Amino acid sequence: MLELAILGFLYQQPLHGYELKRRVAHLTGHVRPIADGTLYPAVKRLEKAGLLVRQTEPGTRAAPRHVLTPTGKGREELRHRLREADGVEISDENHWFTVLAFLRHLDAPDQQAAVLRRRLAFLREPSSFFYEGERPVAAEEFDDPFRQGMLTIARATSRTELHWLDTTLKALTLEADTN
Repeated sequence: MLELAILGFLYQQPLHGYELKRRVAHLTGHVRPIADGTLYPAVKRLEKAGLLVRQTEPGTRAAPRHVLTPTGKGREELRHRLREADGVEISDENHWFTVLAFLRHLDAPDQQAAVLRRRLAFLREPSSFFYEGERPVAAEEFDDPFRQGMLTIARATSRTELHWLDTTLKALTLEADTN
C-alpha cells in the first residue's frame, strides 16, 4: 500500500520527501501514521529497483532537498500494480482507497472497470465482522448496540459503494464502447 501511494503521488508530479510524506499521511494517516522509518526505506527500495530517481536541490533554508521522480519503469510499475490489484488491495478498505486514489492513471476504461469488477465481486460475497462457524452474523442478531452499530454502518457504506460501483461501471463501459 505504501509503495503504491508513493508511486501514485510521484506519478502526478515530482515531490521532495517531506511533501511526499505529508501527502501519504493525508491519504492513509488517519488510520496508519507514516513514520520516517517506514517511508524512507520504502523510497530506497523503489529507488534501488530503478522505479524512482532522487535529485538533490537547494533547500529553502540551509539543508538541501531530495526531489523524487518516477522513472518510466516506475510509472509502468504503478499502472501494473493498479491493473493487477486483487486480494488485500480489493478486500481491505485502506488498501482499496489507495488503489482508488490512483486508478485514474490507468488510461483504458476497460482496465479500470476490471479492477472495479473485482471489488464488486468482493462486496457481493456475504460477510461480517462476526461469524457463527462459517455463517456471517447480521446486525439484527446482536443485542450489543455497539456491534449492531459496526454492522449497520458497514452495511450502509457497502450499499453506497455498490451504487457508486454500478454507476461508474456503466459509465466506463459506455466510454470503452465509444473508443
